[in-house]
Amino acid sequence: MSNLVNVPKNGGLANTNSNVNFPTLSNWLDDIFNRDLPSVFTSNFNTGITLPKVNIKETADAFIVDMAVPGLKKSDFHIDLDNQLLSISTETKEEQEHKEANYTRREFGYASFKRTFTLPESVNDENINASYNDGILSILLPKKEEAKQKPARSIKIS
Repeated sequence: MSNLVNVPKNGGLANTNSNVNFPTLSNWLDDIFNRDLPSVFTSNFNTGITLPKVNIKETADAFIVDMAVPGLKKSDFHIDLDNQLLSISTETKEEQEHKEANYTRREFGYASFKRTFTLPESVNDENINASYNDGILSILLPKKEEAKQKPARSIKIS
């Protein structure tokens, strides 16, 4: 005899002997609250930063990480290296207050992200360099001398 129980996506236990044609009150409420809200309700609440897109390019001498993060300042970024783990993060807070005779309006926002990358052993972590221009954060990860690609050459036969 099997003791397995069906577990639906919402995590609640389902009674295998119940009539599926008649939803219970809890199923009906789960249905309402687990749906995505229409954009009319969520449009004013989406002020956070989504996870930024990253391009990683390898050249003969280095790896270049470009991250699209417009609207920030250099001082908003935190770039840390712990062993071979490179972490790029930011946290911004914004608060505005507008007062007039009969009302006060306060708005505030908070946004953050963190991206983490494991660096290959070939990176010279002593010479990592970062810059931020026109909304693009660029991090130059130079390769160690022994890991750099050597140009092709001809070998003469003796």
